[in-house]
Amino acid sequence: MEYKTLNNGVQIPKLGFGVWQLFDQNDCQKAVEEAIETGYRLIDTAALYQNEEAVGRAIKSSGLNREDVFVTSKAWISQLGYEATRKAFEDSLQKLGTDYLDLYLIHQPFGDLYGAWRAMEELYKEGRVRAIGVSNFSTGRLADFALQQEIIPAINQIELHPYKQHPLIQAANDLFGTATQAWIPFNQGKDDIFKDAALNSIAEKHDKTVAQVILRWQVQNDILTIPKSVHKERMQENSDIFNFQLDQKDLDQIKSLDRFPDNYGPNEDPQRIKHLLDYKI
Repeated sequence: MEYKTLNNGVQIPKLGFGVWQLFDQNDCQKAVEEAIETGYRLIDTAALYQNEEAVGRAIKSSGLNREDVFVTSKAWISQLGYEATRKAFEDSLQKLGTDYLDLYLIHQPFGDLYGAWRAMEELYKEGRVRAIGVSNFSTGRLADFALQQEIIPAINQIELHPYKQHPLIQAANDLFGTATQAWIPFNQGKDDIFKDAALNSIAEKHDKTVAQVILRWQVQNDILTIPKSVHKERMQENSDIFNFQLDQKDLDQIKSLDRFPDNYGPNEDPQRIKHLLDYKI
């Protein structure tokens, strides 16, 4: 495993395991247990996912020391605000069966962001969370937010894959020393991404799979990534990305696949914002 040093000195695995949409507790626990057995040491969950208990049980059953597993969770919009976020944090700790988090994120850039961040900064200073950050922040939202905070977000977790590379958001992250972390790195298999001719050509050249090429591309571009799978053989495949290098031609080919090169982010649509604000947990 390779690690990246965040802007506060904390080291984070470049490759982690995501559990979004693993709503069944037994399925989630089994998947996380197998991911840990495979060698994953970062598990990414959220209050919204309703599986923090399963993640906690899986980590406990692994037999690993708590400090050997990097655990991320997130506060949803309805949990944002000073008091609400402190309570949400305590709820997540209880469900995960731990007394601290490695990373705590604001899940969406709506609601009482500033009250939530004030609570998160306090939790960080109290040593109850090792790093704090945000998720799904576009360029303007990240800049406005970071410029007004004492503690700059350590991470901005965004949708990022070959068809949606968000160069502007990545540039904004870099400006503030905020690490970029990719969720759904495979575009959930949509748009026939695994059949893409350029990606398959690169995969054949390196005797790797398209999934391995995508993850390797992200890691080589200093992007943290959290793929998900419920199949152990795929977990093993996804983790086998540290023994080859993409050359500049490969990187240029993948860069050319971006279908939204000037996209500032998904959270500018008023109807999407209304939908997110209406969703309570």
